Order: sequence, then structure tokens, then C-alpha cells
Amino acid sequence: MGTNIMTYTLNSGIKGTISLSTKQIQDWIESYRVGSKYVTTVGKEHFGLNPELVADFKVHNEFSEQREHVAAIQPTVASKASEQLSEAYSQYKALIQVECKCGASYIEEPAYKRNKWGCKECGDIVFLDSKMGMVDTVKGKAWYMTNRYFVER
Repeated sequence: MGTNIMTYTLNSGIKGTISLSTKQIQDWIESYRVGSKYVTTVGKEHFGLNPELVADFKVHNEFSEQREHVAAIQPTVASKASEQLSEAYSQYKALIQVECKCGASYIEEPAYKRNKWGCKECGDIVFLDSKMGMVDTVKGKAWYMTNRYFVER
């Protein structure tokens, strides 16, 4: 499979970029989803990333806007690989229950589990309460995110 460029932002605001295979991306998404440390080999170097310290990430691959011509040249190969990547992402979708101090309470479906989220009502940051774990919602189990009280990070 092709190589993907992953750009991530740490909670501290520092950005990083790394080149990973599709399999490595799938492994990273699983680590991010469950909150376990991710370690892999890139070339001759070892690379480790603690998902608890990652605010968000984005994967740029051969199907990203800047490389759309690849899909036009090889549509069958591109659509198959894109389909596999899409399946990999959808497998790790998460529900979050947001409870904000502004009074907003709603369910969101981000592409993956995250540690921080912006309230859609007021824009304030809500944090994942990992001690609370998952809560029952009308849409199923969801990660609980709030700023109504201090959350251990």
C-alpha cells in the first residue's frame, strides 16, 4: 500500500508530521481510539506517540486534494484503496456526549475519539473525562466530555 503523511497536533500546540503506511495508520487510529501508546518503526528509526497528548491528527494520502490526479489516472486502484481507508476510518468512529458549562448538552460523532472538543454552542473547550468512561445515550455508548468540572488529563 502507499505511504500516508500524518500531521498531528499535541495538546501543547506543537505540530508534527510523519510518513506512515496504511497499516501503520490503521494501527495508530486503533491506539488513538483506545488510548494506548503507539510505537512503530519508520525506516531505521523508532517512533512513539502517546495518544493522550495528541489533540488531533489528519492523514494526507494519495487521495488528498493535492494529489487528486492519481485517482484520475488509476481509478480502480484508487477507489479500492480509498474504500479500504474509508472502512478503516469508519470502524473507529466514536460517539461523544458533550456537557458544557454554557448549558449545551448534545451527542456528536467525530471521526475518532479525542481528548478535547469545541462546544458547538459557545466554542469553549470540553475535555474527555476518562474516569467517567463511556455513558449510555440514545445513540449508544459515548465518551463523556465536559468542562462543568475539572477533568484529570
